[in-house]
Amino acid sequence: MSRSTPTPKGLYLCLISVHGLIRADNLELGRDADTGGQTKYVVELARALAKHPEVEQVDLFTRRISAADIDPEYGAEIETLGGCARIVRVLAGPETEYLPKEQLWDHLDAFADNMLSFFRESGREPDIIHSHYADAGYVGTRLAHFLGVPLIHTGHSLGRVKRRRLLATGLSSDEIDKRYNMSRRIEAEEATLAAADRVITSTHQEIEEQYELYDHYQPEQMRIVPPGTDLLAFRPPQGSEWQTPIGAEIRRFLRDPEKPLILALSRPDPRKNIGALLEAYGASPLLQELANLLVVAGNRDDIADMDEGAQEVLNDLLRTIDRHDLYGKVAYPKHHRADEVPIIYRIASLSKGVFVNPALTEPFGLTLIEAAASGLPIVATEDGGPRDIIGNCHNGMLIDPLDSESIAAALINMLEDAAARGGHAQAGLTGVREHYSWEAHANRYLRLVRPLADKSEVVERTPLSRRPMLYHDRAIFTDLDQNLLGNPSMLPRFVEVLRNNRRCATFGIATGRRLDSALKILRKHRIPEPDVLITSGGTAIHYAPDLTADTYWKQHIDHNWTPHVVRRVLADLPGVQMQPKSEQSHFKISYYYDPRIAPDLEEINRLLYHEDLAVNTTVSFGQFLDVLPLRASKGSALRYVADLWGIPVEQILVAGGSGADEDMMRGNTLAVVVANRHHEELSHLVDAERIYYSKRTHAEGILEAIDHFDFFRSCNIPRDAETT
Repeated sequence: MSRSTPTPKGLYLCLISVHGLIRADNLELGRDADTGGQTKYVVELARALAKHPEVEQVDLFTRRISAADIDPEYGAEIETLGGCARIVRVLAGPETEYLPKEQLWDHLDAFADNMLSFFRESGREPDIIHSHYADAGYVGTRLAHFLGVPLIHTGHSLGRVKRRRLLATGLSSDEIDKRYNMSRRIEAEEATLAAADRVITSTHQEIEEQYELYDHYQPEQMRIVPPGTDLLAFRPPQGSEWQTPIGAEIRRFLRDPEKPLILALSRPDPRKNIGALLEAYGASPLLQELANLLVVAGNRDDIADMDEGAQEVLNDLLRTIDRHDLYGKVAYPKHHRADEVPIIYRIASLSKGVFVNPALTEPFGLTLIEAAASGLPIVATEDGGPRDIIGNCHNGMLIDPLDSESIAAALINMLEDAAARGGHAQAGLTGVREHYSWEAHANRYLRLVRPLADKSEVVERTPLSRRPMLYHDRAIFTDLDQNLLGNPSMLPRFVEVLRNNRRCATFGIATGRRLDSALKILRKHRIPEPDVLITSGGTAIHYAPDLTADTYWKQHIDHNWTPHVVRRVLADLPGVQMQPKSEQSHFKISYYYDPRIAPDLEEINRLLYHEDLAVNTTVSFGQFLDVLPLRASKGSALRYVADLWGIPVEQILVAGGSGADEDMMRGNTLAVVVANRHHEELSHLVDAERIYYSKRTHAEGILEAIDHFDFFRSCNIPRDAETT
């Protein structure tokens, strides 16, 4: 049903956020998985837009609930947000029951009908509909089509990405679909992306690495509008911040508390890379002389009660402090309240310090904006959101988070040059007001949607088609060294082929390198982050886009694993020498192996089995010996991922070439041995019909195998294909 041209009145904006508990004040953030950052964002967005002179009315639509176990406020049909903004609650499903978002799908059509009735009764249709999350996208798509109104969409999180995180916990695809209605969610997201006139994201990385997974990925329809920051809470210091309880708590750690503070504030998550920061600080006497280090890594009573990842981070922190004797130089408080976070930033700013974010991956980087608003210059990972923030604010330096020397050098540079530090701090204050305040957010938002509302901008759509399968149905896994790498001139072509087929093909790396080493080499050669990273010989699995660790796999391979006994048994063997610490991990013990004087692999296995050790041993290139848990190998990890993701093993192409790759290449997988890796360790597989020995080397040899097997067949859906 088409609608008339908008009246000359101010804009009527309609925001939709179906699930969660939304109210004007005292948001119950963290009450459950549905009441988090999105609920706060939509309330702040509505208020900010209502203050703009071009806006006459902002209505935030959500679900009306009158359940006995929640506040009666959530049952009110209308609640004022201030000015011309209000919350409008409509019925959808049982009013007396608070339902999680996964159980709302059958009630969304009723939500849309009741919104339409509200518009009819009020006598005015919105100029813009803005949906938040997949369920609101479902509702917004139907209303936008019916009313002929432009649709704006913000995903907040995406089903295809969420599914990967859930798979990492050990849930099967069937369990995920049953528990989270994931298939319905992804179908709704695809339909919303097909219908939306504009998709608003926070960063370039979100567009390039998350939305690209969708068939209706249309980057030309996407715009970056970073969320706003509360500049009343996050502000420069007043001078009395040290005289607070959290100030006293920080001070008690420090021998010389008058030094500048290097502040790191994050969850105790391995991906936040706090360990690399500690190593950089501990290895640099100059950095220790210039500044103290303050690490705020969540709240804890007892490290032993925390989850495995947090335990790993905090135990590593304490060991590093002890190894480098950093007592009196590093503060690591156990507790802080949420309302003390702004004070912590101001204390660091007052000390003439610097904020550092060394995360391996950082999709946005809200802490960087909060630090900048507090008068702190920043040193941050070159991944994701920090590139945008520093690009906009010019308030700091980007670092390679995998290079400790790079981290230390940037911090020293910032601390030694007082004038440059002050310039960065001032630029941050100016840049945050210009780019990251709620007022700036509303201004950019209105510049984006006004041409759509008054029809002065016509959205041109590219015809797209859906693939027949909902998830990836094939995969390519390759080792790194001397396999994918070695001929840099062919890497751009290899990357192009992967990108052209990304909507149906998973890209994975399976390497003996540790995660940090693998990431470093991938970034050096500008290879996109794989969907799956199998590292340390098959003992660790991480998933894109945020390096989510597969915790179930770690539990699975830990069965009967006693690494200290392995080290004892092999300690004095001739020709077997421990590799450097950088090559070791909890589940991989690596040695240099000299076959001229060392026992053969059969004898080494006999020694280990004699001690009742359940292990898997491999020799690569005749000179590297790895000892892993019995359940761990590249091939086992690959098949675990294939089963978890529902990818038939017969539709996986593996590129390898050493003994460590053999169990990936045996069985029903397709395989290629590139020309430079026709190693004798795999010579007994030469007659296997599913293994192709290429004539070309490195990445070019993998491309040759892709052609040989006609691997993508109907996978590649041209952009100009007719919509199906």
